[in-house]
Amino acid sequence: MTGTAAPEPRSAPSHHAGPGLPSRWIARWLPFVRPGGRVLDFASGTGRHARLAREAGHAVLAVDRDPVALAWLEGTGIETRQEDLEHGRWSFAAERFDAIVVANYLFRPRMDLLASLLAPGGLLLHETFAEGNARYGRPSNPAFLLRPGELVGAAGRAGLHVLAFEDGFVPEPRPARVQRVAAVRPPFDPERLPLA
Repeated sequence: MTGTAAPEPRSAPSHHAGPGLPSRWIARWLPFVRPGGRVLDFASGTGRHARLAREAGHAVLAVDRDPVALAWLEGTGIETRQEDLEHGRWSFAAERFDAIVVANYLFRPRMDLLASLLAPGGLLLHETFAEGNARYGRPSNPAFLLRPGELVGAAGRAGLHVLAFEDGFVPEPRPARVQRVAAVRPPFDPERLPLA
């Protein structure tokens, strides 16, 4: 998102409806996170991916700007932090994570900062809307839509090794155009991250 764009919802339905089903992309790659590793669910909403990571035995930090969304995580053993993810202070600079999960969220000025939070061998799992999504609904503002190859390019520029990238149409949970990347911070053991 750029500084002049009017806000649009990151996803539909409203994230106040409670946790939805995890993304198949995130669920596919989460088992490759170091056992018991620390996971950051960035722009977590009500925490569908934070819950998935916690159930897998990881220590999880869920961060979102919305305290009502974060309240869904009370009593789950998931650490929560309310922050303005776009214009607020960047409180993560000294922290490192074994995985960072970002779903249905795009704020270009902090993409490189997110990648810098990965520990060696840490995974970035990012999935969000891409150009062409306006055909299916919101978001439709180009500030919220990835350009062709943008997500994989950003991972490469951040010094990450791209394991997998997809760019296309998904019919569920609602029709959308998305890009998805799974990337790892070198050095890493390739045997720990086998191809499907």
